[in-house]
Amino acid sequence: MKTNNDLKDLFEGLDFDIAEPSSSHEDRFREKLRQRPQKKKPQHNGVINMWVPVMAIAASFLVAVLIFQGVFTYPFSQEQKLANVSPEMKQTQDFYSSVIRTELAAIQEQKSPETEAVINDALAQLEILEKDYEKLEKDLGESGQDQRVIFAMITNFQKRIDLLKMVVEKVNEINTLNNNSHENNTI
Repeated sequence: MKTNNDLKDLFEGLDFDIAEPSSSHEDRFREKLRQRPQKKKPQHNGVINMWVPVMAIAASFLVAVLIFQGVFTYPFSQEQKLANVSPEMKQTQDFYSSVIRTELAAIQEQKSPETEAVINDALAQLEILEKDYEKLEKDLGESGQDQRVIFAMITNFQKRIDLLKMVVEKVNEINTLNNNSHENNTI
């Protein structure tokens, strides 16, 4: 209980000013505020005042242009290559791209008037798959490397290779039939 007594002694020894100000105190205070000299604002040249809004509009326009061009959206790039996901995906993309180039070269070597329709049809279908792949690249950028999109990209590669292998087989079949029919003809 000694602590309570010490606190009482401390507060009893202090002289708190609890008197209320006089009724005219507020009026005197307001009068002193009115008599106080006002600070003058520095006056700027009218040309500077005119350029401030123009510069603000120009800066806003510049920011809008940069955003639309994608400068600020680098982490959220709209298109991303499969090779950028990981070293393994780079190897996968390189492998599939190599196989596709090889198959295309094989098809182009065997192009003839008899196989032209089949090859042209295959190239049209290959173009459709390529456009689908470009859409998947955009999806990969938007999804943040979603595994489903990566799987769809790999499946797209596989579909293109399967299509090209099927065309190579069909072209070989056509060429074999043509060779057999020419062998049976005797002069």
